[in-house]
Amino acid sequence: MGRMNLDVPVIGILRGIEADFFSQVMEKSFDAGLQAIEVTMNTAGALEMVRLNRPLVPDGKLLGMGTIRNVQEAKKAISAGAMFLVSPNYSAEVIAYADLQQVPVIAGALTPTEIFAAWSAGAAMVKVFPCRAMGGARYIKDLGGPFDSIPLVAVGGVSKESVNDYFTAGAQAIGVSSSLFGRRALAEKKIDELTRNVRDFIACVPKQ
Repeated sequence: MGRMNLDVPVIGILRGIEADFFSQVMEKSFDAGLQAIEVTMNTAGALEMVRLNRPLVPDGKLLGMGTIRNVQEAKKAISAGAMFLVSPNYSAEVIAYADLQQVPVIAGALTPTEIFAAWSAGAAMVKVFPCRAMGGARYIKDLGGPFDSIPLVAVGGVSKESVNDYFTAGAQAIGVSSSLFGRRALAEKKIDELTRNVRDFIACVPKQ
Protein backbone atom coordinates (compact mmCIF):
# COMPACT_ATOMS: atom_id res chain seq x y z
CA MET A 1 0.00 0.00 0.00
CA GLY A 2 1.07 3.62 -0.48
CA ARG A 3 2.63 5.20 2.59
CA MET A 4 1.83 8.61 4.04
CA ASN A 5 4.57 10.08 6.21
CA LEU A 6 3.57 13.35 7.86
CA ASP A 7 6.22 15.02 10.00
CA VAL A 8 3.76 17.89 10.41
CA PRO A 9 0.44 16.06 10.91
CA VAL A 10 -1.82 18.73 9.43
CA ILE A 11 -3.51 18.51 6.03
CA GLY A 12 -4.66 21.86 4.70
CA ILE A 13 -7.93 21.49 2.78
CA LEU A 14 -8.68 23.97 0.00
CA ARG A 15 -12.17 23.90 -1.49
CA GLY A 16 -13.40 26.55 -3.91
CA ILE A 17 -10.08 28.41 -4.08
CA GLU A 18 -9.46 30.44 -7.22
CA ALA A 19 -6.65 29.32 -9.49
CA ASP A 20 -4.92 32.70 -9.53
CA PHE A 21 -4.59 32.61 -5.73
CA PHE A 22 -3.70 28.98 -5.28
CA SER A 23 -0.01 29.22 -6.21
CA GLN A 24 0.55 31.92 -3.59
CA VAL A 25 -1.32 29.95 -0.95
CA MET A 26 0.66 26.81 -1.67
CA GLU A 27 4.03 28.57 -1.63
CA LYS A 28 3.41 30.63 1.51
CA SER A 29 1.72 27.79 3.40
CA PHE A 30 4.62 25.45 2.73
CA ASP A 31 7.03 28.21 3.79
CA ALA A 32 5.01 28.65 7.01
CA GLY A 33 5.53 25.00 7.92
CA LEU A 34 2.56 23.18 6.39
CA GLN A 35 3.59 19.88 4.84
CA ALA A 36 0.46 18.68 3.02
CA ILE A 37 -2.18 20.50 0.98
CA GLU A 38 -5.33 18.93 -0.45
CA VAL A 39 -7.29 20.57 -3.27
CA THR A 40 -10.80 19.16 -3.54
CA MET A 41 -11.88 17.63 -6.83
CA ASN A 42 -15.10 19.68 -6.87
CA THR A 43 -13.16 22.96 -6.91
CA ALA A 44 -13.42 24.64 -10.31
CA GLY A 45 -10.21 24.04 -12.24
CA ALA A 46 -8.78 21.75 -9.55
CA LEU A 47 -7.09 19.32 -11.93
CA GLU A 48 -5.31 22.07 -13.82
CA MET A 49 -4.26 23.70 -10.53
CA VAL A 50 -2.58 20.49 -9.42
CA ARG A 51 -1.08 19.83 -12.84
CA LEU A 52 0.51 23.29 -13.04
CA ASN A 53 1.73 23.45 -9.45
CA ARG A 54 2.95 19.89 -8.92
CA PRO A 55 6.42 20.71 -10.39
CA LEU A 56 6.71 23.57 -7.86
CA VAL A 57 6.20 21.42 -4.77
CA PRO A 58 9.40 21.45 -2.66
CA ASP A 59 11.03 18.23 -1.51
CA GLY A 60 9.34 16.88 1.58
CA LYS A 61 6.04 18.65 0.83
CA LEU A 62 2.88 17.03 -0.52
CA LEU A 63 0.17 18.23 -2.90
CA GLY A 64 -2.86 15.96 -3.09
CA MET A 65 -6.47 15.95 -4.15
CA GLY A 66 -9.54 15.40 -2.02
CA THR A 67 -13.23 14.61 -2.49
CA ILE A 68 -12.19 11.60 -4.57
CA ARG A 69 -15.41 9.61 -4.59
CA ASN A 70 -14.82 7.02 -7.31
CA VAL A 71 -12.17 5.43 -9.53
CA GLN A 72 -12.81 7.84 -12.41
CA GLU A 73 -11.92 10.78 -10.17
CA ALA A 74 -8.93 8.89 -8.77
CA LYS A 75 -7.57 8.35 -12.28
CA LYS A 76 -7.96 12.03 -13.16
CA ALA A 77 -6.31 13.15 -9.91
CA ILE A 78 -3.32 10.85 -10.27
CA SER A 79 -2.90 11.79 -13.94
CA ALA A 80 -2.79 15.44 -12.87
CA GLY A 81 0.05 14.64 -10.46
CA ALA A 82 -1.69 14.27 -7.11
CA MET A 83 0.77 12.90 -4.56
CA PHE A 84 -1.99 11.53 -2.32
CA LEU A 85 -5.75 11.12 -2.46
CA VAL A 86 -8.38 11.85 0.18
CA SER A 87 -11.91 10.50 -0.04
CA PRO A 88 -15.04 11.43 1.93
CA ASN A 89 -16.23 7.82 1.66
CA TYR A 90 -14.75 4.34 1.76
CA SER A 91 -14.22 2.92 -1.73
CA ALA A 92 -12.26 -0.32 -2.07
CA GLU A 93 -11.94 0.37 -5.80
CA VAL A 94 -10.28 3.75 -5.25
CA ILE A 95 -7.82 2.26 -2.76
CA ALA A 96 -6.99 -0.66 -5.07
CA TYR A 97 -6.40 1.58 -8.09
CA ALA A 98 -4.27 4.08 -6.18
CA ASP A 99 -2.26 1.24 -4.65
CA LEU A 100 -1.33 0.05 -8.14
CA GLN A 101 -0.10 3.58 -8.86
CA GLN A 102 1.74 3.70 -5.52
CA VAL A 103 -0.26 6.74 -4.43
CA PRO A 104 -1.44 6.73 -0.81
CA VAL A 105 -5.13 7.11 0.00
CA ILE A 106 -6.60 8.65 3.12
CA ALA A 107 -9.97 6.91 2.99
CA GLY A 108 -13.08 8.43 4.49
CA ALA A 109 -15.06 6.46 7.07
CA LEU A 110 -17.19 7.13 10.13
CA THR A 111 -18.38 3.95 11.81
CA PRO A 112 -16.10 1.30 13.34
CA THR A 113 -17.08 -1.12 10.57
CA GLU A 114 -16.20 1.39 7.82
CA ILE A 115 -12.93 2.33 9.51
CA PHE A 116 -11.79 -1.27 9.78
CA ALA A 117 -12.87 -2.03 6.21
CA ALA A 118 -10.94 0.95 4.83
CA TRP A 119 -7.80 0.01 6.72
CA SER A 120 -8.09 -3.64 5.73
CA ALA A 121 -8.45 -2.62 2.07
CA GLY A 122 -5.09 -0.87 2.18
CA ALA A 123 -5.75 2.77 3.06
CA ALA A 124 -2.61 4.60 4.19
CA MET A 125 -4.67 6.39 6.86
CA VAL A 126 -8.37 6.58 7.67
CA LYS A 127 -10.17 9.92 7.67
CA VAL A 128 -12.84 10.02 10.37
CA PHE A 129 -15.41 12.31 8.80
CA PRO A 130 -17.42 14.24 9.81
CA CYS A 131 -15.77 13.84 13.19
CA ARG A 132 -17.84 16.48 14.98
CA ALA A 133 -21.02 14.54 14.18
CA MET A 134 -19.85 11.79 16.54
CA GLY A 135 -18.61 13.98 19.36
CA GLY A 136 -15.23 15.14 18.11
CA ALA A 137 -12.10 14.25 20.06
CA ARG A 138 -14.00 11.96 22.43
CA TYR A 139 -14.99 9.76 19.49
CA ILE A 140 -11.35 9.51 18.36
CA LYS A 141 -10.43 8.40 21.87
CA ASP A 142 -13.18 5.78 21.89
CA LEU A 143 -12.03 4.43 18.50
CA GLY A 144 -8.47 4.17 19.78
CA GLY A 145 -9.42 1.35 22.11
CA PRO A 146 -10.05 -1.33 19.48
CA PHE A 147 -8.22 0.42 16.64
CA ASP A 148 -4.97 1.45 18.30
CA SER A 149 -2.95 0.34 15.26
CA ILE A 150 -4.99 2.30 12.69
CA PRO A 151 -3.77 5.87 11.97
CA LEU A 152 -6.84 8.07 12.22
CA VAL A 153 -7.15 11.52 10.66
CA ALA A 154 -9.76 13.73 12.33
CA VAL A 155 -11.64 15.93 9.86
CA GLY A 156 -14.68 18.12 10.43
CA GLY A 157 -14.84 20.57 13.30
CA VAL A 158 -11.17 20.74 14.27
CA SER A 159 -10.14 24.23 15.39
CA LYS A 160 -6.99 25.83 16.77
CA GLU A 161 -8.59 25.70 20.20
CA SER A 162 -9.38 21.98 19.99
CA VAL A 163 -6.33 20.72 18.10
CA ASN A 164 -4.52 19.56 21.23
CA ASP A 165 -7.62 17.59 22.30
CA TYR A 166 -7.59 15.58 19.08
CA PHE A 167 -3.95 14.62 19.31
CA THR A 168 -4.27 13.81 23.01
CA ALA A 169 -7.20 11.58 22.07
CA GLY A 170 -4.98 9.65 19.67
CA ALA A 171 -5.43 11.22 16.23
CA GLN A 172 -2.38 10.72 14.01
CA ALA A 173 -3.25 13.77 11.90
CA ILE A 174 -5.96 16.35 11.32
CA GLY A 175 -7.54 17.87 8.23
CA VAL A 176 -8.50 21.55 8.45
CA SER A 177 -9.60 24.36 6.18
CA SER A 178 -10.85 27.77 7.32
CA SER A 179 -9.56 27.30 10.88
CA LEU A 180 -6.08 26.82 9.41
CA PHE A 181 -5.98 29.39 6.62
CA GLY A 182 -8.55 31.84 7.97
CA ARG A 183 -11.94 32.38 6.37
CA ARG A 184 -11.38 36.10 5.73
CA ALA A 185 -7.84 35.59 4.46
CA LEU A 186 -9.11 33.08 1.91
CA ALA A 187 -12.14 35.10 0.86
CA GLU A 188 -10.30 38.41 0.56
CA LYS A 189 -7.02 36.91 -0.71
CA LYS A 190 -4.99 38.36 2.16
CA ILE A 191 -1.84 36.30 1.71
CA ASP A 192 0.15 37.80 4.60
CA GLU A 193 -2.71 37.19 7.02
CA LEU A 194 -3.15 33.67 5.68
CA THR A 195 0.55 32.94 6.16
CA ARG A 196 0.39 34.11 9.78
CA ASN A 197 -2.72 31.98 10.36
CA VAL A 198 -0.97 28.86 9.08
CA ARG A 199 2.15 29.52 11.15
CA ASP A 200 0.10 30.18 14.31
CA PHE A 201 -2.03 27.07 13.82
CA ILE A 202 0.95 24.78 13.30
CA ALA A 203 2.55 26.20 16.45
CA CYS A 204 -0.44 24.80 18.39
CA VAL A 205 0.14 21.23 17.13
CA PRO A 206 1.84 19.05 19.76
CA LYS A 207 5.28 17.77 18.80
CA GLN A 208 5.00 14.19 17.55
